[in-house]
Amino acid sequence: MTEILIIEDNKDLALGLKNNFEIEGYQVTSATDGLAGLAALEVCTPAIIILDLMMPNMDGFEFLKRIEKLTIKPMILILSARDTEIDKVKGLRLGADDFVTKPFGLMELVARVEALVRRQKKIGDEDSSSRADVFSMEDVTVCLRSRRVLKRGEEVELAPKEFDLLVKLFESRGEVVSRLTLMQKVWGHSAAVESRTIDTHIGELRKKLEADSANPKIIKTVRKIGYRIDN
Repeated sequence: MTEILIIEDNKDLALGLKNNFEIEGYQVTSATDGLAGLAALEVCTPAIIILDLMMPNMDGFEFLKRIEKLTIKPMILILSARDTEIDKVKGLRLGADDFVTKPFGLMELVARVEALVRRQKKIGDEDSSSRADVFSMEDVTVCLRSRRVLKRGEEVELAPKEFDLLVKLFESRGEVVSRLTLMQKVWGHSAAVESRTIDTHIGELRKKLEADSANPKIIKTVRKIGYRIDN
């Protein structure tokens, strides 16, 4: 069920929208201003946010600025009585995906939300497809399906375990992966692999992929724990 977050300080309007979208089959959460909307995002993951601009405590523009760095960003539809070109351009530049002016037709609003849901699904499908096949770090590109690695467009030959090790690190990018975890994921749970085996493979990866293997930018060492890829 697609989830919608309605951020609107007019309680009657918010309730009317909530009731209508629930009839259309959506799961709906509502908030009365931008601050309440931020709090709602801590407990729900809406696909769509319907956002008023003129609200107390935190207006819609400030809310858009606050959510700019969300890892998974919802589609944003601004619903506002402010209908100047400046307001529309500002809202869109801050990350909104659509702008509907009050007063509005309910059927049109529902249709616009449906269009955003379709657009989000298409983008998600495309992103999933691309992530499933290719990822990049610095000037290195890795093609999972073909198991090819390119550095500045030139193919780099990796041993099978080196390739698997690189992929496992990337899958946990931003997080430290312990040597024990890498042993289990790359060599198998029952494999008798020593810690220096991991270090040796990491050293080879750095020689092949880093511009300066002594000062790596791709694969970082976390002392006494393991390794991390930040890209």
